[in-house]
Amino acid sequence: MALMITDECIACDACREECPTGAIEESDPVYIIDPDLCTECVGFYDEPACIAVCPVDCIVPDPDNVENVEELKFKFKHLEKEL
Repeated sequence: MALMITDECIACDACREECPTGAIEESDPVYIIDPDLCTECVGFYDEPACIAVCPVDCIVPDPDNVENVEELKFKFKHLEKEL
């Protein structure tokens, strides 16, 4: 499943810098994650890099964009061609 950023976001920019697909964008007042680009770092890292660097733990699974590991791998393969 793609991830999402909650209202607790402090817009510190740490997550955006870590995202290998560029799925995280600055918004007002909190950052947002594009579910079409988020692979939860499948294909890049063992765990989502944004969650690892978030100082306020505001990045959580997005219940509106549920995907299994196979779907995330498929998305990664298609994004890899564009990156």
